[in-house]
Amino acid sequence: MITRMSHLFLRTLRDDPADAEVPSHKLLVRAGYIRRVAPGVYSWLPLGLKVLRRVEDVVRQEMNAIGAQELAFPALLPREAYETTGRWEEYGDALFRLKDRKNADYLLGPTHEEMFTSVVKSEFTSYKDFPVTLYQIQNKYRDEERPRAGILRGREFIMKDSYSFNMNDEGLEESYQLHRGAYQRIFNTLGIEYAICYATSGAMGGSASEEFLAIADNGEDTFVRSTESDYAANVEAVETTVPDARPIEGQPEAQEYETPDSETIAALVDWANGEGVTIDGRAVEAADTLKCIVTKVTEPGTDEDGNENQPQLTGILVPGNREVDMKRLEASLEPAIVELASDEDFKNNPFLVKGYVGPRGLKSNGVRVLADPRVVEGSSWITGADAKNRHVVGLVVGRDFTPDGYIEAAEVLEGDPSPDGKGTLTLARGIEIGHIFQLGRKYTEAFDVQILDENGKRAVPTMGSYGIGVSRLVAVIAEQMADEKGLRWPLSVAPFDVHVVIANKDAAAGEAAQQLAEDLSAAGLEVLFDDRPKVSPGVKFKDAELLGMPLVVVVGRGFADGKVELRNRLTGETTELDYVSAVGSIKTIREQ
Repeated sequence: MITRMSHLFLRTLRDDPADAEVPSHKLLVRAGYIRRVAPGVYSWLPLGLKVLRRVEDVVRQEMNAIGAQELAFPALLPREAYETTGRWEEYGDALFRLKDRKNADYLLGPTHEEMFTSVVKSEFTSYKDFPVTLYQIQNKYRDEERPRAGILRGREFIMKDSYSFNMNDEGLEESYQLHRGAYQRIFNTLGIEYAICYATSGAMGGSASEEFLAIADNGEDTFVRSTESDYAANVEAVETTVPDARPIEGQPEAQEYETPDSETIAALVDWANGEGVTIDGRAVEAADTLKCIVTKVTEPGTDEDGNENQPQLTGILVPGNREVDMKRLEASLEPAIVELASDEDFKNNPFLVKGYVGPRGLKSNGVRVLADPRVVEGSSWITGADAKNRHVVGLVVGRDFTPDGYIEAAEVLEGDPSPDGKGTLTLARGIEIGHIFQLGRKYTEAFDVQILDENGKRAVPTMGSYGIGVSRLVAVIAEQMADEKGLRWPLSVAPFDVHVVIANKDAAAGEAAQQLAEDLSAAGLEVLFDDRPKVSPGVKFKDAELLGMPLVVVVGRGFADGKVELRNRLTGETTELDYVSAVGSIKTIREQ
């Protein structure tokens, strides 16, 4: 097939769009693949749609190969199913809610566990129907507070979501591993550099969970890898290595000190070392202090009187050498909504003294206190004394205060011990492209899915959930493979196999380029033919580099000597070919 650029619906741009933050966003807009409609909402223009459909084809081929069956649910969904699982409230402001003319509540589907579970319940009654795996490739909607990076984080996006249904946990494990293997083949085919990381399940629920992260400096997700093993995890899923508890008996009593102008950890450490305070006979470090962060946590749902739950003050304790990682905190408390206490909250609660909050004051005023796992029984800390310019030295856990619970909220630092006990952790950035969960029976129990087992007894099937961000993959490939000249598409998803450019005004060269395009098409290649008569060779070359087809054939000056030029955008190599044998040479290079 030949597509002529003189007829192609395409407008390339020389300048980056003003709202673009990352390379993929800039290039996809400049190359005419996508166009912004509203914040987080994009149209797919012809070239972009071709790439998107080819990515879908790769995903679909591997899903079909593991026995999954494709269906399609509507994006407009009734409220009732999501109330059954509690997610009408749990999703909070991220859910697009709307009413029809009869005032009935609907939503735009952010994900479809409820629909898949409902259809299996309605269609199947016997264990003989299992296992079954269903999937769809469909638009999803989430009201992102700050959509950014083009199609990497939008309000409307395309996702492949599949769900396995098995009668037992052994079957679920098998379905999980089938998907895991399929995902590896998909991302390998697309040429993506990625890591498989332990992850949290989030609002989906479930137990076993792994995330596929594309390696990218611009990625929103931080993940870790061990220096001495294959351990990798999303930073939200990293479990702290817990030190041994220490004996309380024999530790000196806690003492309060006047600590002028020591609202920061750095200032507190300087004061301690200036006063000759020591910890275990050594100088005080930031890790010896205890940072008390005041937050507000709002649980979903209503109270005993049917009123919406109100935010509750909650103290988060972390060692002073670490910040609170809000993503880790939110993941640990999900589906609750978490925010930092405001100046107004401090004003309304006089026991909160900014810069000097301590666990004793929080506990004595009925505020729940959650501590980092390092805050073990018998550990001794320097922390706020709940009065301006005052701190406590030697506050011992289990003697002077006891946390209400423990939480993973502190930032993970380069060099932390690997949770598997092998080596230390290194930090990297990535973009989530896939996530697989062993959901268990959360949804089948919520919908009371009862299936007759082989003994004639009623049993509840178990589920797995497996997602791939299909539209996001287009941006990820662009992000990883683009160079300073423009996009570079792998053959598996490129809109065209080869881009033929006429760079010679000679009529014979034009006819030869036309014939070459036809011969390449007849050989089974998809051809983009730049036949624009009034466009300079320089502009054509710039467009070819920007558009990113893997192979570019230039019919230019060398044609007088029977030569054409082949430019390989993936390797950067340029090769001179004989015109008469160019088709065979290009086919060979493409196959290689």
